[in-house]
Amino acid sequence: MLNTRKLAASIVAVAAIVAGCSSSTATPTAPAAASGATGAGISVTSFDASFSAMAQLKSVGGSGLVAVILPDVTTSARYTTYDAPYLKQAFDAAGYAASDYKIDNASGTTNTEVTIAQADITAGAKVLLVDPLDGPTGKQIQALAAAAGIPMISYDRATFQGDKTYYVSFDNVQVGKLIGQGFMDCVTAWGITSPKVFTVDGGQDTDPNAIDFAKGYNSVVWGQSVAQVADGATNSAGMTLVHEQLSPGWDNAKGQAIFQQAYTANTAINATIEANDGLAGAVITVLKGAGVAAKKVPTVGQDATLTGMEYVLQGWQCGSVYKPIYLEAQAAVALATYLRAGQTAPAALVNGTTTDPSNTAVTEPAVLLTPYWVTSANMEATVIKDKAIDPVTLCAAVGADVCTAAGIK
Repeated sequence: MLNTRKLAASIVAVAAIVAGCSSSTATPTAPAAASGATGAGISVTSFDASFSAMAQLKSVGGSGLVAVILPDVTTSARYTTYDAPYLKQAFDAAGYAASDYKIDNASGTTNTEVTIAQADITAGAKVLLVDPLDGPTGKQIQALAAAAGIPMISYDRATFQGDKTYYVSFDNVQVGKLIGQGFMDCVTAWGITSPKVFTVDGGQDTDPNAIDFAKGYNSVVWGQSVAQVADGATNSAGMTLVHEQLSPGWDNAKGQAIFQQAYTANTAINATIEANDGLAGAVITVLKGAGVAAKKVPTVGQDATLTGMEYVLQGWQCGSVYKPIYLEAQAAVALATYLRAGQTAPAALVNGTTTDPSNTAVTEPAVLLTPYWVTSANMEATVIKDKAIDPVTLCAAVGADVCTAAGIK
């Protein structure tokens, strides 16, 4: 598996391109703890694919249940394929007994997520680790946790409420900036002239992270750090924004319908920005249906899904933001371990803050990890080496010759 520090070094140029201010702000972290150090040496740079740093947490102490609630099985395959098994591996490596943690999935139903949280609190959970289905659900669960006097870690999607709420994720504005810079680079690489751009945003109606993603890519592409840019905006690269529209609730089918309507009305659209791979796939479906060839209309995304990587290799998608979930899982379990023990987590772990995009006066402590931009050029060195994508499955879908050309073994 890939050593994360080596990965970070290998793409430092990408990080430099997108560096800048963000509503998720990380502070410098201490060097990773040496082997054999206590849990006090844990930082965001301690974690890698070996999970070896988790053993340091055995010295932290504490007891009781940490209850994890994941949101669904439909908007992204990540929760069942990656998050659940990585969280289990992290708990086990940190010395938890099987009875000291539980991992549930709300299966896309808000009432189910709240009901699971209520049951966990009744069962005596010391910490709730929740990926909320949407903002209101996150706040409802946080209120239940606060009433019970227990902390809540908002995992991957922030919940801006309460003084015992923490956030563990990747820097969301940075994710958006990677999408924006990847789009800009691809427009040049694919030779798109006089780009007429259509943007499909993610579910800003339900997910505050989606607002930060858009602020990130809009700041890079249009020089405007806003959730939505007005029609007709231009930039120095000769691009013009046709329209930007959100797909409610991150719904890919709605995203496809939105783009189908837009493209039918204006076939001059020749460049697109999407907030994730699912929405990119929805746009690609429309383009294929209209007989558009590969490498004619750029699309972008995030999550580095299998389908997304297939589209990247086939020339339908420029790239995708990769967020190594094994890092996020370890960071979440590390923070939960300190909270379960009633201890203050090291500043090198809780390395920043995140800000409510709807109210900049509201911030909360955060563990912020580094995302990466993946293209065909570095796919082997990132998602393949990390085993986030199975090369056999990938190459069966795109063809051995395509994988060979990309250096994928």
